[in-house]
Amino acid sequence: MLELYYGCLIGGILFAVAVLIFGDLLHLHGPEFFDPTVIGGLVTTFGGVGVMLTTYTDLAAGAVVFLAALAGIVLSFLVYFFYVKPMKKVENSTGFSLQDLEGKLCEVSVAVPAKGFGEVLVKVGAGNTNQIAASFDRQNIPTGKKAVIVEVKDDVLYVSAYDELE
Repeated sequence: MLELYYGCLIGGILFAVAVLIFGDLLHLHGPEFFDPTVIGGLVTTFGGVGVMLTTYTDLAAGAVVFLAALAGIVLSFLVYFFYVKPMKKVENSTGFSLQDLEGKLCEVSVAVPAKGFGEVLVKVGAGNTNQIAASFDRQNIPTGKKAVIVEVKDDVLYVSAYDELE
């Protein structure tokens, strides 16, 4: 039985290193609980506790298997509920929808003529994006002027000059 435990311990460690290096390539589809981190923790804990109990106690083989499996399951639940599940909620994406930009302030980076197109710089998340813009009011908006995005239509931001109250 000691060989099985060592195999699980070493296999679990190698699996953890593979997950660290290859990451998303090893993502298993199915219930969220079958995350590679949870599975690797289960196998490694089972092997490590099995080695320790076999080496340092006089427990029967059945008791060692039961306690090692119990330790692996308990640790897997803890890893899932206190690490994996919270981390899934904080994942961030750099993607955004143009429709989400309506009502946002922006800065004109290429003058927007009364008829035609210019360009605006919009802060999105931690970064900025340049987008094609047209004048909503059919008025010229010079470079450097603040504007507000009134409408998004056909991938074009329709903007109006923004006058700050002093």
